Amino acid sequence: MSFDNSYARLPQTFHRRAKPAAARAPELIRFNHSLAEELGLDKGGADEVQFAQLFSGQVIPVGAEPLAQAYAGHQFGHFNPQLGDGRALLLGEVIDRHGNRRDIQLKGAGRTAFSRNGDGLAALGPVLREYLVSEAFAALNVPATRALAAVSTGEQVVRETMLPGAVFTRVAASHIRVGTFQFFAAQGDEDAVKTLADHVIDRHYPDVRAADNPYLAMLTLIAERQARLIARWLSIGFIHGVMNTDNMAISGETIDFGPCAFLDEYDPRKVFSSIDQRGRYAYANQPGIGQWNIARLAECLLPLLDADEEKAVEAANGVLKGFGDTFQAEWIDLFKAKLGMTGEGADDRLLVTDFLELMHQGEADFTLTFRTLSKVAGGAAMETLTDLFTTPLGLSDWLVRWRARIEDARTEAQRQAAMEAVNPALIPRNHRIEEAIAAAIYNDFSFFHRLVEALANPYAEDPETADLRVPPTPDERVTRTFCGT
Repeated sequence: MSFDNSYARLPQTFHRRAKPAAARAPELIRFNHSLAEELGLDKGGADEVQFAQLFSGQVIPVGAEPLAQAYAGHQFGHFNPQLGDGRALLLGEVIDRHGNRRDIQLKGAGRTAFSRNGDGLAALGPVLREYLVSEAFAALNVPATRALAAVSTGEQVVRETMLPGAVFTRVAASHIRVGTFQFFAAQGDEDAVKTLADHVIDRHYPDVRAADNPYLAMLTLIAERQARLIARWLSIGFIHGVMNTDNMAISGETIDFGPCAFLDEYDPRKVFSSIDQRGRYAYANQPGIGQWNIARLAECLLPLLDADEEKAVEAANGVLKGFGDTFQAEWIDLFKAKLGMTGEGADDRLLVTDFLELMHQGEADFTLTFRTLSKVAGGAAMETLTDLFTTPLGLSDWLVRWRARIEDARTEAQRQAAMEAVNPALIPRNHRIEEAIAAAIYNDFSFFHRLVEALANPYAEDPETADLRVPPTPDERVTRTFCGT
């Protein structure tokens, strides 16, 4: 692994050096070989023992410069001027086989200058959850950080009970967040904000250098990426759980899979996170929160947008409007594709929202309903769909409207194939993740490995994974998910 650490070359106020904690008996749980090849990682004959040493932080690779990044953030709407990496260390950056710069970070590697009262460690459960969900996102073609390795440490961590410890190796386009800008803006350090903005442009948005106003162009692209990303979340029934500004990556990747979850039955007000007591980050609230977070970023950048504050605010408001426009356009395009609708129809948005309302009333499973509708488009009996609704009242009338709308030159088989290409058969269901974690606590990782491998092909209907596609029974439902700290 050859490192080139551009973030480490930024001023000292941007980060603090740190060393990973000792791990008594690290063991490799899983290593992502395909991602390693993409990164150009030369395994050099390394075995599992050596990988366990490396990805638990016991061995620092040549050229790595472990550091914790400084950032602030709004947490559930309340501003904290100093957060930072309290349990994560950026080893450094590598240039992958496509010429892209990627961060390699250890999560759960021990205390840093930003740990406050925390131990800086990670329990096994959150590590396995992040591995599963981030790799599922990759297979679902949703931008996200990636999982390179999971290692058990042989240590116990203290939470409500004693739990096995682990370290997660995360790969990201970068770990720069909205909160990173807020950290310096809160201190009134405009020079640092500009230095950070220039770094982000060089790393993520080099084309904007030619723009009349590069910083406004950067903000616009960040907003567009976030709007499209959140629309993708909604299209797969994903709830992030903690959309704090320190959990919004400037790169446009999904970051920090803490108390995240996927919808079973469709409910736009659904909340899983145990710390989201008022539903701030409910499923349907995510677009508005994304726009709110971009507004906080815009506030940090105002001095760079224009020397005239009034003009800077006007420019920022234009970006926020653009966020809403981009989200709405992306959302309708994604849901039209899920319903098999091509071209433009006058009532397309109503057709989508009416179907979602029927799903809500009928407590229909989000993933299974769209997948089954794909089969109905291919000629399957209507009953296969109506059986998924506790209250199918109004569904027959909707299906008449839908059939008339999807009529085109395609065959039924072609329509079904197009819809199944965007409606996954398999998602990382909450109860299955919990099942994998529960077994792993007793050192049985077989179900975890099975889930990882199955989720690599979310659009396939392999008979071997049929049980993983089934929604939870009432006694299997997961109603609360928890942060990993």
